[in-house]
Amino acid sequence: MRNQPQLQKFQSLLRGRLITPADEDYDKARAVYNGMIDKKPALIAQCVDAADVIAAVNFARDSGMRTAIRGGGHNGPGLGTVEDGLVIDLRRMKGIQVNPVNRTAHVQGGCTWGDVDHATHAFGLVTPSGFISTTGVGGLTLGGGIGYLTRKHGLTIDNLVSVDMVLADGSFVTASAVTHPELFWAVRGGGGNFGVVTSFEFQLHPLSMVYGGPMLWPAERGAELLEIWRDYILSAPEDINGWFAFLTVPPVAPFPDQFHLKKMCAIVWCDTGRADEAEKRFASIRKQFGEPAIDFTGLLPWPALQTLFDALLPSGLQWYWKADFFNDINREAVQLHVKHGTRLPTPLSTMHIYPINGAAHRIDKNGTAFSFRDANFAQVIAGIDPDPANNDKIIAWAREYWQDLHPYSSGGAYINMIMDEGQDMVKAAYRDNYGRLVTIKNKYDSNNLFRINQNISPKG
Repeated sequence: MRNQPQLQKFQSLLRGRLITPADEDYDKARAVYNGMIDKKPALIAQCVDAADVIAAVNFARDSGMRTAIRGGGHNGPGLGTVEDGLVIDLRRMKGIQVNPVNRTAHVQGGCTWGDVDHATHAFGLVTPSGFISTTGVGGLTLGGGIGYLTRKHGLTIDNLVSVDMVLADGSFVTASAVTHPELFWAVRGGGGNFGVVTSFEFQLHPLSMVYGGPMLWPAERGAELLEIWRDYILSAPEDINGWFAFLTVPPVAPFPDQFHLKKMCAIVWCDTGRADEAEKRFASIRKQFGEPAIDFTGLLPWPALQTLFDALLPSGLQWYWKADFFNDINREAVQLHVKHGTRLPTPLSTMHIYPINGAAHRIDKNGTAFSFRDANFAQVIAGIDPDPANNDKIIAWAREYWQDLHPYSSGGAYINMIMDEGQDMVKAAYRDNYGRLVTIKNKYDSNNLFRINQNISPKG
C-alpha cells in the first residue's frame, strides 16, 4: 500500500477530487477517447486550478508514481492515462477569458476546442485549431496543431503567445518569447515533456463565417482527383484549405440513400475569404474537379464546420493511427493511396491528407520544436470501428498502408497522430531539433517525471 501520510497530505492540499478504483465513477473517470485503451490508474486527481496541479506534481515526484497528464483525452495511444499510476486530470479546468481588444484568449488546460470556439465566436474571433471540436486544447497545441486554418494563419503553436506551466520541481512559470524563451520554444511542438500547462494564451483572428464543407466523388476517380487536388492546393490562395480523404459514406442523413456505405473520395473545404469571392472560387473548383456526387459546401459559422464530424466519431470507438509527412505525392504514391484507400476495412476507417503549406511554411524549421516546416502534406491513416473484434483487421490495414507509402514520405510523422511507436519514431518526428529538446528536457525535467508521452528522454 502507498505511503498513507503522504497520500493524506496530498488529499488535504487538493481542492478537486481524488478518484480511486473504489469510487463508483472510477470507470467513467478513467475512460479516454480511444476505446482500444483500457488502462487502470491507481489515482485520478481531478484538478480545478493551478494549485491543485502543483500539489499533484509534487506528490507524483515525491511518491515516485508513474504520472500521465490528461487534457481532452484524445491521444491515440492513450498517453493521457497510465496503468497503476497517477493521472493529473485537467478536465475541470475549463476557464476561458477572451480579450477582444487585444484579440487574445487565455484558455485553461482542460478545455476542448469546442469550448474555445464557443467563447471566441461570440466576438467574431478564432484561433487555429484542428478538425474535431471534442479534441483537447492541450494535446493538439503542444504537438503543433494542424487544422483548417493552417494555410491562412499557421499551426496552432504559431498563434501561441504564452503558457502557464507547473514544472517537475513544483514551481509555476510563464513561458513566452520574453520569459523562459527556451522552454517556450520547446513546448511549441515538443509535447507534454516539460511540465503541465495549466493555461494557454492564444492570438485570435477575425473570422465568423466560412464557406466550407465536404464534396464527395466516386472512388473510381480517386487517382485523378488526388492529383488535381495536390496541384491545386499547393498554389491556391491561402484563404482556401481543403483536405483529401478516402471514406465510406455514413448510412445517415443528410447523405442521400443511394450513396450509403459506398466507398468514395472526398475533399473537405474551408474558405475564409469574402462570401462573394468564395462563391466564385467554388464555381471554378466544381468545373476544375468535376461536379461532385455529393456537395455539402456552403456558407456556415466556423463552429459548425468544426463540429461537422463530432457525431460520427464519439468517444469510445476503437482507433489505430499511422502517420507521415510528405513533401510531394508522386504518381507512384497516388496509385498506392488508391490501392489502400479503396480497401477501407470498416465503415469508419479512413485516410486523410492535410495541407500544411502557406503560412505554416513562413516559420523556419528550427523556429519551433515542430520541425517539418518544409513538408507540404501531413497524412493520417485511421483504422476505426466500434467493435474490438475488428481490431486486428484495422491495425493490419493501417500498418500495410503506411509501410507501402512510407518510402515516399519525408521520413517523420506528426506526433499527435502516431501510436506508441518508440524512441526512433520520436527522434524522426523532431529531426535536428531533437538535440536541443534533450538539452531543455535536462534543464526542466532531468529525472523524466513527465515521460508518459511521446518521450524526449533526458539521456538523448
